[in-house]
Amino acid sequence: EPWCVLVMPLMKGKTARERLMERGKWDEYRRKHPYSPMAKFMQTGTEPMTNDADLSYYGVISIGTPPQSFSVIFDTGSSNLWVPSVYCTSSTACQNHNQFNPSKSSTFTWGGQSLSIQYGTGSMNGYLGSDNVEVGGITVKNQVFGLSQSEADFMAEMAADGILGLAFQSIASDNVMPVFKNMVSQSLVAQPLFSVYLSSNDQQGSEVIFGGVDSTHYTGSITWIPLSSATYWQINMDSVTINGQTVACSGGCQAIIDTGTSLIVGPNTDINNINSWVGASVNQYGEAIVNCQNIQSMPDVTFSLNGSSFTVPASAYVSQSSNSCSTGFGQGGTEPLWILGDVFIREYYAIFDTQTQYIGLAKSV
Repeated sequence: EPWCVLVMPLMKGKTARERLMERGKWDEYRRKHPYSPMAKFMQTGTEPMTNDADLSYYGVISIGTPPQSFSVIFDTGSSNLWVPSVYCTSSTACQNHNQFNPSKSSTFTWGGQSLSIQYGTGSMNGYLGSDNVEVGGITVKNQVFGLSQSEADFMAEMAADGILGLAFQSIASDNVMPVFKNMVSQSLVAQPLFSVYLSSNDQQGSEVIFGGVDSTHYTGSITWIPLSSATYWQINMDSVTINGQTVACSGGCQAIIDTGTSLIVGPNTDINNINSWVGASVNQYGEAIVNCQNIQSMPDVTFSLNGSSFTVPASAYVSQSSNSCSTGFGQGGTEPLWILGDVFIREYYAIFDTQTQYIGLAKSV
């Protein structure tokens, strides 16, 4: 029915990095594929790139008539929807994921264009088609999406089958209209905004709310920040401070709010400075290791966004794996763009308003 608000529950899957670590394969993988969290933002022509080893929050959608189900990453840092297809026969990544079979859907039509999206460690190549896409009870008609024909090896490690991009059409590969824009234009949602709650609890409770806001998931008021660019969800960041001292983004910089990246990522020199301020030492894989006993005494890191302060405590930016603790501040190379990923979004409920082109942030609860 029209004009609804729908809640899409998200599961937190293990990231490719965690899955490879468990099997003792991460070191070998890192040697073969130098990890680039910024890869998604390095434009090659008009093709946006999407981050890889850290994708983790996903939900289930279905495509076609009768419906075929897929788990997808809900990614505010890219704009295309794609899933594996039955034409993807040679990639390992397709063998261990659900594959869309267009011949089994009575509502499917081919789009006649190919699709290629570059990743940090390879690419996804395929074809465009269109079909009904059902997201949490809402059916979007004639949604154009990618059917993969080949996928980079690392996608075999992804918890999800595919990716559903929630950024703007301006950065969509082949200028495809994104799913949320179609929801709005087909009058399927009450308001032209969606919001994201990422639970700090490991597996459950996270959600994307299409068409509304869930006030039970935040406290205090919402701070509204205008976008500096309606491509990614990009805003002005004034500075990053620790104990009142500017430690990064001196003189201002650009940042994007990105559900599809797990860390807070910035230029190497800035990230190295933050990590040294909080007492981390970087190992050979670029991970910033801290003593797990020190979390209580480590300082808050404050991000000033368009004149408002957003503080992230050590309890939020340090993550504990089986045998060590590391910070959630990751090196992005020389690229000046900052990514405020899941480490930040778990602390701040995020509202993405496509009409006013503002982001709303409020303290998560």
